[in-house]
Amino acid sequence: MDKKGILRVLDANFNRAKEGLRVVEDIFRYLFEDDKLRKKVRRLRHALDFVVKENFFKEAILSRDSNKDLGKNVDVLELRRKNCLDILYVNLQRVKESLRVLEEFFKIVSLKKVNNIKKIRYKLYDLEREITQWRTSLRNFR
Repeated sequence: MDKKGILRVLDANFNRAKEGLRVVEDIFRYLFEDDKLRKKVRRLRHALDFVVKENFFKEAILSRDSNKDLGKNVDVLELRRKNCLDILYVNLQRVKESLRVLEEFFKIVSLKKVNNIKKIRYKLYDLEREITQWRTSLRNFR
């Protein structure tokens, strides 16, 4: 088992989840000015911080090798965004995927974190449902 590789997977997916949540939070903060949804996203972002904050992630950061990352170049799919709602959807999917990867790899590294990551993932599913309902009502309003 390649410990450095596993740490890189955890580091990349923690960063991806945090970044995706920040994009979603800023959409509700600046574009839609919906403080209720913004706060829910922010709570999830902070919950993720709380779960992974430990000396463990210092080791993951030290294992980082951004220069050799095979996925660091911009993919043509990443350039396809029609509008802000598309950005919102893509980032919600990114966060869900990252949380699942964290959940799976913590099964190897730190079992005590698995349940907390899973809880955050399910809260995100609920939030996504709420956002979808919100978008539907927004579309009907316009």
